[in-house]
Amino acid sequence: MSSAAKPNLIAVLGLVVLTLIWSYNWVVMKSALAYIGAFDFTALRCVSGTLLLFIVMRMRGQSLKPTPLIPTIVIGILQIGGMVGFSQWALVTGGAGKVAVLVYTMPFWVILLAAVFLGERMRRLQYVAVAVAAIGVILVLQPWHLTGSWRSLGLAVLSGFCWAASAVVTKRVYTRYPGIDLLSLTTWQMAFGTVLMIVVAFLVEQKPIEWTANLFFALSYNAVLATAFCWTLWLYLLKNLPAGIAGLSTLAIPVCGVLFAWWLMAEVPSVADGAGMILIVLALAMISIPRRQVAPA
Repeated sequence: MSSAAKPNLIAVLGLVVLTLIWSYNWVVMKSALAYIGAFDFTALRCVSGTLLLFIVMRMRGQSLKPTPLIPTIVIGILQIGGMVGFSQWALVTGGAGKVAVLVYTMPFWVILLAAVFLGERMRRLQYVAVAVAAIGVILVLQPWHLTGSWRSLGLAVLSGFCWAASAVVTKRVYTRYPGIDLLSLTTWQMAFGTVLMIVVAFLVEQKPIEWTANLFFALSYNAVLATAFCWTLWLYLLKNLPAGIAGLSTLAIPVCGVLFAWWLMAEVPSVADGAGMILIVLALAMISIPRRQVAPA
């Protein structure tokens, strides 16, 4: 295998791992709310993940010097305070599958923001894929049948927008600081976002915490896998893939999230849900078609 092909294979494998961990985590996060308030859970999850990342940095002998302050704070606020905080809040009244799909409107926001701020252009086939995926998401959402909380709907979409904005800011940071360390950026943006979530958790009145085995599992899963490991992997994918492609590829996560919620939480998808997921998978297949190389004259 050529050296040029290796990064693509690593990115594909990374997306598969990311899909499985983050898909199942929607069920984990929803289940945890039976024992803890949304903001307390988010704060504890982020504190644990941040401490773990600092320990990893120290074990690797890396400097604990913060990455560029202002952009790192912005990424932390958007990615941790915005994406993680709003999505957990949305789960209080929203179903795990539905919230997952709403949060993952993120790819469409990424394409819009990347076009405006990064100057990225997509191929014609990829625009078609966006349209097919959009129809699929609409079928999964079924807005004509929504009976749940509109606050949950708005929070989930806002979570997706914040995530997309953090992806675009991250891309610009990589461009401006090409030598920036991936692990340091992940750790410090999480640290700044965690401070915000701790403040919110103290200010908002929530239910008393019930320290059960299920809660410890949920916190461990989120701290080690869904937070520390997956945010590092996500930033790696952003560094090695165009923002639009990385965003669209993660449409597989809400599809699997719906399936996990169906299997484990009895959130049974309708015929429209199934049709929507098929269209999303079709869109993912379309964007995976490589660009044809023009032979030199």
